[in-house]
Amino acid sequence: MRIAELAERSGVSAASIKWYVSEGLLPAGERTSYNQTSYDDDHLARLRLIRSLVEVGGLSVAAAKDVLAAADDPDHPFGNTLGIAQASLPRVAAPPSEESLRRVADVARRQGWTVHDGNPGLVAAAAVLDRYLALGRDDLAAVLPAYARAAEVVAEADLDTVSTKLDAGPATAAQTVVVGTVLGDALLAGLRRMAQESESIRRFGTGSPS
Repeated sequence: MRIAELAERSGVSAASIKWYVSEGLLPAGERTSYNQTSYDDDHLARLRLIRSLVEVGGLSVAAAKDVLAAADDPDHPFGNTLGIAQASLPRVAAPPSEESLRRVADVARRQGWTVHDGNPGLVAAAAVLDRYLALGRDDLAAVLPAYARAAEVVAEADLDTVSTKLDAGPATAAQTVVVGTVLGDALLAGLRRMAQESESIRRFGTGSPS
């Protein structure tokens, strides 16, 4: 297909497609003449993946490039691919307090988790506890152990999905990690809002908004 058709089918402008190629996110098309380049369904699928990571997952183009490079490399250590996907997600602007970091680490230990000190989730969770405290709502931190138990269930589902893709090769498994980690946060947020409404109705009989 020509670049105009690729742009129409993918929802990505021709200028952005050319930029993604120049930045190494998208493989170059096949040159068919001096001023003509042909693209195929693999390019379309790749563009849809890039859009998902950037628009839904909230990644910067630079971060998307890093995670795609890891997913594309069959020799890249699988555990490192997960780490790159996690590190690519938006981070907190300021470092959290040592007290909040300790509280999150303590909950992780009680759950029996093995977590590296550099895991970005540790900082992200601790920053939320600091926000609770700044709002005078440190009581909300009491939900931390329950949230940790729920996160463990989600993590098991994540890795179950990855395990089913191992036979398809390391590239497919790595892409599953990347997509699942980046887009999984958005999916979980949506499901949480649905569950909140359902639980509210169950407890209080509150109807849904019209």
